[in-house]
Amino acid sequence: MRILTTVREMQLACRNLKRKGTLGMVPTMGALHEGHLSLVRRAQGECDAVVVSIFVNPTQFAAGEDYETYPRTFDDDCAKLEAAGVDLLFAPGPDEMYSPGSTTFVEVPGIGDRLDGASRPGHFCGVATVVAKLFNIVSPQRAYFGQKDAAQIAVLRAMIRDLDFPIELVACPIVREPDGLAMSSRNRYLSPQNRGRALILHQALQTVCQLLESGETRSNVLQRALLSVFAGQEDIRLDYAAIVDPYTLLPVADTARGALIAVAAWVGSTRLIDNILTENLPIENLNLQQGWMEETHA
Repeated sequence: MRILTTVREMQLACRNLKRKGTLGMVPTMGALHEGHLSLVRRAQGECDAVVVSIFVNPTQFAAGEDYETYPRTFDDDCAKLEAAGVDLLFAPGPDEMYSPGSTTFVEVPGIGDRLDGASRPGHFCGVATVVAKLFNIVSPQRAYFGQKDAAQIAVLRAMIRDLDFPIELVACPIVREPDGLAMSSRNRYLSPQNRGRALILHQALQTVCQLLESGETRSNVLQRALLSVFAGQEDIRLDYAAIVDPYTLLPVADTARGALIAVAAWVGSTRLIDNILTENLPIENLNLQQGWMEETHA
């Protein structure tokens, strides 16, 4: 595995890799876990070469968020990617990605202001900007993201469409711990006590799954069930419990035609997110072209 740190070197190396065939990319902020590695394996199964990036992006963190303390485990990450057979790792520093005097940013209004974008103003502007830059540097044919970041996927799907990136965004299933907690780099912030409390996100979604299985599709009923699970919980502060269209992130009144059910909460001082897609909207559908959305959500 080659490790490169400059844009110029990376652009040249990726052009050479694309001569082998399809190039897949897995953008990350490091602190890699099995969720990230599942994306790598998916990319390897569908592409001729795979690039991973590790970059803790300062522009997607607001003042007072955890940019300075975000877990950085570069040596361990490199060992995992080497063992996984990754072809190329891009690990730039902030000054390489944002040259002095940079003033250009990418915004996705509307979608970028919903769910996580509502509680973290400017977050998705930072995400869209850095991913657009990575796409321009690497020029992959496919890019792989985890479904846990469902709002991010919606924002990036819109950006790819609107800016005509010749890239297929592939959303991959959430990878969970044996007890159901969605894997996240931020899970390492949790104390043992809060690690147990964090299961409430998965438990709330499972409560909704039971209602869906019984035939309930009314969003107001499902949302009340979500909120009831969080009510009165010690050291848990709910950010949102939303039932939305997975493309627009706008609320839907009924889930009969498919919906994203998403929750976010602070467990102690750690903000965690989780979600499910209704069974009539399997994740594979999210990887199809825009025409599918227009046809099924008209």
